[in-house]
Amino acid sequence: MSATHDVLNQPPPLTGFSTADDPALLEALRRDAPWGEAEVRELGARAGAEEVQEWARAAEAYPPVLRTHDRFGHRVDEVDFHPAWHHLMAAAVASGQHAAPWAEPREGAHLVRAAKFYAWAQAEPGHGCPVSMTYAAVPALRAQPELAAAYEPLLASRTYDFGLRPPLEKRGLIAGMSMTEKQGGSDVRANTTTAVPAGDGSYLVTGHKWFTSAPMSDVFLMLAQGPEGLTCFLMPRVLPDGTRNALRLQRLKDKLGNRSNASAEIEYEQAVAWPVGEPGRGVRTIVEMVNMTRLDCVLGTAAGMRAGLRQALHHAAHRRAFGARLVDQPLMRAVLADLAVESEAAIALALRLAAALDQSLAGDAAEAALRRIGLAAGKYAVCKRGSAHAAEALECLGGNGYVEESGMPRLYREAPLLSIWEGSGNVAALDVLRVLRREPAALDAYFAEVERAAGADARLDAAIARLRALLGTLADETQAQLSARRVAEQLTLVLQGSLLVRHSTPAVADAFCASRLAGDWGQAFGTLPPGLDLGAVLERATGEKQP
Repeated sequence: MSATHDVLNQPPPLTGFSTADDPALLEALRRDAPWGEAEVRELGARAGAEEVQEWARAAEAYPPVLRTHDRFGHRVDEVDFHPAWHHLMAAAVASGQHAAPWAEPREGAHLVRAAKFYAWAQAEPGHGCPVSMTYAAVPALRAQPELAAAYEPLLASRTYDFGLRPPLEKRGLIAGMSMTEKQGGSDVRANTTTAVPAGDGSYLVTGHKWFTSAPMSDVFLMLAQGPEGLTCFLMPRVLPDGTRNALRLQRLKDKLGNRSNASAEIEYEQAVAWPVGEPGRGVRTIVEMVNMTRLDCVLGTAAGMRAGLRQALHHAAHRRAFGARLVDQPLMRAVLADLAVESEAAIALALRLAAALDQSLAGDAAEAALRRIGLAAGKYAVCKRGSAHAAEALECLGGNGYVEESGMPRLYREAPLLSIWEGSGNVAALDVLRVLRREPAALDAYFAEVERAAGADARLDAAIARLRALLGTLADETQAQLSARRVAEQLTLVLQGSLLVRHSTPAVADAFCASRLAGDWGQAFGTLPPGLDLGAVLERATGEKQP
């Protein structure tokens, strides 16, 4: 080929790295679950391997396909996946991301599981949906002890056993969630799907679900209107006698992102299901599942931020413009450092909430209260920031980032999902108000946590005082709703600031407090105030000494 086609000034492929080479991640493990570091490091190295990157590319490039009928006209309602999807799922299940803490409880088990989910989701986010659903199904299912006794060991199995067979005859199970209906969306109390007692302890369910996550799952937790009201049910795809349950997949959703994962509209025509929890209290039962998956929304957003940051840093370190490497140019350094600060703040919060889950399950009421308010606020604020972060990281690569081969469009498309899934922005913000009104212990636990850094940074102290004043303006319901997003955002920022002041390096904490808490920050990344040690921020993000 002619010399005009020589490749110059392009970065080498980014492969052979470890997603666990993340100081905020490793430091959190060393504080609360040091036994998990080796496992997380092993998984992180695999996530950055070329083989897994190819799985991720193929799973996205060849999305699932619905087969409603076989060649003879029999209804099959099956979803076909590229083999790469199954490789990703098998690896995730083998590492215990789906349910290990429930089967192997020990101090820090949920924190280690969160660290693994964060490290592995950086490889390919779509398959994280059924992994997360399975993790979240276990505590909800425990509301019905006899069902939990039968299904929980298989949900917690580290064997990925894909295929259409009776659940209790398989070596491992995957769970999905089927709640949303077209007339209600997040307002599940508006659901019209009905459940009629069959006389043998089971119910016959009839209705339509607008979004069902992971329709190829073995079992689903779903909501339907029973005689006593909205009730939670466990529904298998295959009945114990081997016959197919009456679940009809109408179509797969043509989604903006999350393309490797299937989401379906489903019709139930007297499908068999068993009640979970108290009849008529279905929302209360399934909220256990929602709270678990909301944590994974925050973790998944943090994973996307870290993956985007890594790509941006790699590109800037190898690309030259105007006579110098991009990473050495002041304005690009400001953008990269700002992205790094946002990324660390996100994972610091997510891992603190995972640690709170461990402690709350051990009986610590204050940690349970902190997790409740922190998760509601963090689900809103961190996931909102994900889209802006992905857009800025993509732009660091310029036109190279806008093409599919870079992988950046996948991150960009995925980010809004995590803000929408399990309650979009307004739902999450209103949940914060609900916690403030109904669970006063949550606010006490929150301020006890953030004030552990009291006196360490005047900007943090001032932000805590402003937050207290803001919370004092919420007596009027209309005003409270108008302020709900601001409240959720400020609760999150103050908690992140406290965590960074206590656990991160001075440069990162200084940058966060100066920009996010002191208000010296513009509307886009790269508008950090002057006088910050950007080199130290980038050194923490890259692990390499900066000029």
